[in-house]
Amino acid sequence: MSVNMEDGRVVMSSSSEYTQDGSVDLKGNPVLKSKRGRWKACSFVVVYEIFERMAYYGISSNLILYLTKKLHQGTVTASNNVTNWVGTIWITPIFGAYIADAHLGRYWTFLVASIIYLLGMSLLTLSVSLPSLKPPQCHEADVTKCEKASTLHLAVFYGALYTLALGTGGTKPNISTIGADQFDDFDPKEKSHKLSFFNWWMFSIFIGTLFANTVLVYIQDNVGWTLGYGLPTLGLALSIMIFFAGTPFYRHKLPSGSPFTRMAKVIVASIRKWNVIVPSDPKDLYELDLEEYAKNAKVRIDSTPTLRFLNKACVNTGSSHNAWMLCPVTQVEETKQMLRMIPILVSTFVPSTMVAQINTLFVKQGTTLDRAIGRSFSIPPASLGAFVTLSMLICVVIYDRFFVKIMQKLTHNPRGITLLQRMGIGLVIHIVIMVIAFLTERYRLSVAKEHGLVQNGGQVPLSIFILLPQFVLMGTADAFLEVAKIEFFYDQAPESMKSLGTSYSMTSLGIGNFLSTFVLSTVSHITKEHSSEHKGWILNNLNASHLDYYYALLAVLNFLNLIFFLVVVKFYVYRAEVSDSIKHLAEELKEKKAVVSNQVIPRD
Repeated sequence: MSVNMEDGRVVMSSSSEYTQDGSVDLKGNPVLKSKRGRWKACSFVVVYEIFERMAYYGISSNLILYLTKKLHQGTVTASNNVTNWVGTIWITPIFGAYIADAHLGRYWTFLVASIIYLLGMSLLTLSVSLPSLKPPQCHEADVTKCEKASTLHLAVFYGALYTLALGTGGTKPNISTIGADQFDDFDPKEKSHKLSFFNWWMFSIFIGTLFANTVLVYIQDNVGWTLGYGLPTLGLALSIMIFFAGTPFYRHKLPSGSPFTRMAKVIVASIRKWNVIVPSDPKDLYELDLEEYAKNAKVRIDSTPTLRFLNKACVNTGSSHNAWMLCPVTQVEETKQMLRMIPILVSTFVPSTMVAQINTLFVKQGTTLDRAIGRSFSIPPASLGAFVTLSMLICVVIYDRFFVKIMQKLTHNPRGITLLQRMGIGLVIHIVIMVIAFLTERYRLSVAKEHGLVQNGGQVPLSIFILLPQFVLMGTADAFLEVAKIEFFYDQAPESMKSLGTSYSMTSLGIGNFLSTFVLSTVSHITKEHSSEHKGWILNNLNASHLDYYYALLAVLNFLNLIFFLVVVKFYVYRAEVSDSIKHLAEELKEKKAVVSNQVIPRD
């Protein structure tokens, strides 16, 4: 086996038949490109995700209505319980990423976590099915007058929800990473395929979501919660079997140690040597031999001038080679890249708070409107989430098949536009969404006042479809922001910290949901204390609330967040290896166009 050095990377060139990114089979042996990975392996992962998303959104989309109608909770309490649970769902992946990267590897972490996930789903189905595990049915308009759920009811229900959340912590950060790992970054053809993977990954997610937001939501509202929760539980069980069936075709990455420990060592070593002068020549910094990286199938990274303070960690003072005093350049650069992404991560918290409104206040708004189609069919409020999905699916296809090709001609970038530019477009759309939501709610409240429905909280004589624009635009925003976000954090994370990088995109959704809980609780409390006329902006009776003011506040927060995003983007430095790879693809694209333009087209 020979070892070559290309742009700071170690490339093993024993044979072009084998992958060069260090991927192996479950026994740790090198894998043949023709036998494992690529789209064949991804097909199992993608099908798994369709069923898993059906299971997750089958629970989350309508959860606020179960909490209010069956557990008799108020609007603010139910909304906060939903966002707290969803926040936990998206925060736990950072721990699953740690276990995968440091100990078990992505495949085994995923399998263990999926069993926990299935146990949680099964217990949840049981809790909504047995009469002894829920309070008696109540038809009062004001749910706060109904009998409250007992401690046992809540313990079983929330125990199931948070067991489920624990399981998703190990599945979410690893399943998309396993899919992306099926393409070799050091093979230009496979690298180009990976550029489309995340678009189609999100496409598969929203097929499952579409089913959940239409069929499952309708079943829950009109047939029963037992079948409505039982079907996604069966779907999850089926998805796990499908994933397992693809085992012979997967490529795997070996665990590379705790990313948190590796990063902590760099930071501690830099602080302990704060008065050490960094040499001007990067060659004077401490680094391991090429053979050491080749032996462990890892990537070596050259030193960069950004976050120069951390370079102190790889200055060899000769006093000690302790890992908490001296770190190789590659380890320092990996730490830099994970830290460089944090400001971008922070800029995604506010838009994630907007996403939280889909399954909470947007759905609650729908319950106040006319949902009838014809004489016999009533639209479940949560089913409007299907329009988020449809909009997302349509936009992803248009983006991947048309927008990218048009922009490639203008920018000569293989992606059409950069990932950060794509995220920025999504942020702008989020501002538009909240402005439209504000105007729509203002109109709904005026109609409720005209018909004397403020005090009794009666149904407002407006079609539920007046909410359609904010749902459709939310899907459009996701096609830009959410797809770009997951690809950006995977793409920019070092090779040894891919699961942790992927968990960044999920962490933003988790913190966004917790932020939603904080903002909603704070606004509710403050406005109740200082508003004698309306007794608060968000009440159980939405006709007597001022949800329009709340949406206006969210629009302002989105605008301020966009300014913050533009500032951090200006100073962001892309990972060098990725930049080189993109440049290589861009050159190939340019050469291909030149060949086509120089071809002689025969005349008829």
